[in-house]
Amino acid sequence: MLNFNIRGENIEVTPAIREYVENKVEKVERYFNEDVNANANVNLKVYNDKQTKVEVTIPMKNLTLRAEERHNDMYAAIDLIVDKLERQIRKHKTKVNRKFREREGTGLYFATSQAAADAVTEEDEYSIVRTKQFDLKPMDQEEAVLQMNMLGHDFYIFTDAESNGTNIVYKRKDGKYGLIETT
Repeated sequence: MLNFNIRGENIEVTPAIREYVENKVEKVERYFNEDVNANANVNLKVYNDKQTKVEVTIPMKNLTLRAEERHNDMYAAIDLIVDKLERQIRKHKTKVNRKFREREGTGLYFATSQAAADAVTEEDEYSIVRTKQFDLKPMDQEEAVLQMNMLGHDFYIFTDAESNGTNIVYKRKDGKYGLIETT
């Protein structure tokens, strides 16, 4: 059973919004056994440009489901979130079923209905199709952004000249840049 914690930022969570979110997100319960008790944390946020961001996080024992969607229509964003969550569940279930195919009924928290099993077979596997090796050259953040842009990539890994740590710069959806620093 899912318990909901719905928060709104710059938006009032009306009973209609609460009911819509709960009805849509509860659809993922069909993938779980009855004994699963989880909290669904839903964050609704409206920006100045009237765009809506919906985040759903469902932490569970062996898996954390998380999806985020930005859209002009909040209800459409909620629908897209549910699709993303179902895809994550099916991918995880495919992985688990592949590992435990011979030992069915090993206490997995997913329901083993035929409909859910059929949906699992449609999912793709993760496969590495290319491997690259390269030396990380010491540089500062600005040089790393320049290198990333020259290569036309969305991210760039480099060694920070000051801290000697491995860092990553990346291009964000809003066109700005982000930095991930390792510790």
